[in-house]
Amino acid sequence: MPRANDLRLRRTATIRDVREIVVHHLKALWADPMRAAALPPLMISGPPGIGKSAIIREVCEKEGIEFLDVRLAQREPVDIRGLPVPRDDGVHWLTSAEWPRDGRGIILFDELTAADRSLQVAAYEFILDRRLGDLYRVPDGWYIAAAGNRGEDRAVALTMSSALANRFCHLEVEADIEDWTRWAARQGVHPLVIGFLRFQPRLLFANDGDREQGWPTPRAWERVGFELEVAERTALPERTLALVVQGLVGAEAASEFLAYRGFAGELTKVERMLRGEEPVEAPERLEQRYALVTAAVHFAQSDARLLSGLIRLSLALPPDFATLCLIDYLGAADPGSVSARAEALFGCPEFPEWQRRHGAAFRARFASLGAGDLPP
Repeated sequence: MPRANDLRLRRTATIRDVREIVVHHLKALWADPMRAAALPPLMISGPPGIGKSAIIREVCEKEGIEFLDVRLAQREPVDIRGLPVPRDDGVHWLTSAEWPRDGRGIILFDELTAADRSLQVAAYEFILDRRLGDLYRVPDGWYIAAAGNRGEDRAVALTMSSALANRFCHLEVEADIEDWTRWAARQGVHPLVIGFLRFQPRLLFANDGDREQGWPTPRAWERVGFELEVAERTALPERTLALVVQGLVGAEAASEFLAYRGFAGELTKVERMLRGEEPVEAPERLEQRYALVTAAVHFAQSDARLLSGLIRLSLALPPDFATLCLIDYLGAADPGSVSARAEALFGCPEFPEWQRRHGAAFRARFASLGAGDLPP
């Protein structure tokens, strides 16, 4: 066990950290359902566009469980507590049919800090006690989480009552370029966007501009990637595409991205290099190297037959980019299949030579993927 002075507390958590904690709480809940009320609900705070609610949705998809997204700011107190109905000599309450009755899943109270005090009060009993009086009880297989913006984000954010805040496990999320690029590669985000943000990581999230219009966030960059894919299929004029990108991430970030796109060149040439149809050309410009690496990973990810070509291409690069190339290829795999992908990589006839040249730089970053041990 590490000594207390060996631990380094961080003010913020990455998306990967949050994902691990959610899965940890789910496993604890399912292992001992009788203690469901003792497990603290999770409050995920952070700026808009960083992917707070997406974390919960993706965990549910991966675990094969249900996901109930309750946008609290768009509700009325009666939606939470139920509807009073006169009956005989008293009033009875009808609870919402959307609340789960069985099974497993996560209930996310999204936009919690944007909800007014009456809605927060209505949610107290549900979140804190996992029940609505004697009318409804949250099934033991369901976990409760919440998400919201912070006061400094210049988004709609109200102060949470101390009674509610004290019952949560609070995590403040930050944008992390390593975590995001791995996620983006797995999701098939356009390689030009991934390469650009590798080149300019400060623009993954930049909230120092005009936030009444488009500005750089992970969510906005994902949409830029989608717009690029559509534009390539429809031959959208460059001037029109530039306006779309500017509308998503703002003028400054759009200007830098479009300049990078011009330097990056034609991505189809990279695929021909991997297939051995063209000689490998290692560019001199830094931004072009980032574009080359992300494009090569993108193509190798979609076609396992290109793996040997990926190694040959990376052998032509300096050690830092050669390492980045293979680490990104492994990191782009679903976490459960990283070990299998690493085994295929190590089995390529070109890998021993690659390891001889770049093994020292590769070893430390490989350990962070949790893919087992490097071959001797």
